[in-house]
Amino acid sequence: MTEPSYQQALDYLYSLLDFETRVEQRSGLHYDLRRVNDLLCRFGNPQIGIPCVHIAGTKGKGSTAAMIASVLTRAGFNTGLYTSPHLVELTERISIDGTSISPDELVYLVNELRPVIAGINEKAVYGRLTTFEALTVLGFLYFDRKEAQFNVIETGLGGRLDATNVVQPEVAVITPVGLDHTDVLGGSLGLIAAEKAGIIKKGSYVVCAPQPPEAAGVIIQRCHQVGARVMDVAKELDVKYSGLEHDSQVLEIKSSYGVYNFKLPLLGSYQGINAASAIASLEGLKDRGFNITHQHIIEGLERVKWPGRFQVLGEKPLVIVDGAHNPESVAVLLESLNLFLKARQYDHAGAKTLIFGASSDKDVGGMAAVFGDYFDRIIVSQSTHPRAMATDALASEFKRIGKPVIIRNSVTQALKEALSHTPESGLILVSGSLFIAGDALRYFARETGA
Repeated sequence: MTEPSYQQALDYLYSLLDFETRVEQRSGLHYDLRRVNDLLCRFGNPQIGIPCVHIAGTKGKGSTAAMIASVLTRAGFNTGLYTSPHLVELTERISIDGTSISPDELVYLVNELRPVIAGINEKAVYGRLTTFEALTVLGFLYFDRKEAQFNVIETGLGGRLDATNVVQPEVAVITPVGLDHTDVLGGSLGLIAAEKAGIIKKGSYVVCAPQPPEAAGVIIQRCHQVGARVMDVAKELDVKYSGLEHDSQVLEIKSSYGVYNFKLPLLGSYQGINAASAIASLEGLKDRGFNITHQHIIEGLERVKWPGRFQVLGEKPLVIVDGAHNPESVAVLLESLNLFLKARQYDHAGAKTLIFGASSDKDVGGMAAVFGDYFDRIIVSQSTHPRAMATDALASEFKRIGKPVIIRNSVTQALKEALSHTPESGLILVSGSLFIAGDALRYFARETGA
């Protein structure tokens, strides 16, 4: 395969209606599962017949998905994992047992899908297929062709009308719900939770992560309506953090099945809740007869990989990247950062730099208010993503709270600026969006040759 053919496949996918990159406001009216089902039907419904874990929520769904998939792989299942968005390459979204789909395989499947998509879009009975919908079908096709024995599927946005909501899951997981994508999902926690809970089907086992009361009530009500059994993580599992060891956090999680003691290589205090949700999901699969042992769960969690979430990219100075993109997540990130620095016995007084960028639809003022009290030096930048907020607008939010701001037009320039003025004992945090995190990962990959 030549590089141009891979790029041509990407160009074609992005030429479809792509809500991930559109700057203008979206609407729930654009989403219709009938066209996804139409496309899947023409390929023999590859999503049917493979046991599935389906995950929706605002925070932690990707990490939870990665943990579940890692354990299933360790338990001997050929496991497909579908996530979004990607950090560096689109191929990251579709993987089997931790290995991403290759560019060759992506090109082959795009060429197979393309004439069928054209036929559906020409009639557009239910509207035109979107980039995410095409990718979702491509993922299901890939898993089917690779003879996956389990699929772990993360929703893109919402749940009820999400393109992935064409599965009948063994386990449905609702990770913590917050105010995000309000233009599509609604302006309250209750409305957003109702959209997320749309993945809950009759007969499924539901894992509900700790939720705000308004969201929890809606999720539990949905479970009762469809007759789904629910596991309330906040009430039925206990998480104990015991510090860091070799850049893994030491956790003890208790459930009715026993006690899990393990070292999780994903940093950040929020990962304990994600791990508890993953364990509850896996225990639900055990209840349904799948051969997953206590040891499989421990070994799978200790081997999980999920970049861009409290990831250490450099040591002198300490460089950390995290994709937190709303005020609530930022507050939890700073709590995790304090725990990490304390465990590492770092002293960054007067040498803390934030590189910040965000998408244009996010609460930048809220994030700036939380970040502003913590960092001495602020550098705002703009990712390469089309929905990235302009640097002048970012800077104005920090200036509004009295913080001086440095503007750099790219993450590469921002990192060079920060690295050149930060002592070896200093701290640099790159955050505000997963797209900023992805640009930082690209920079360090180029610089280190990794």
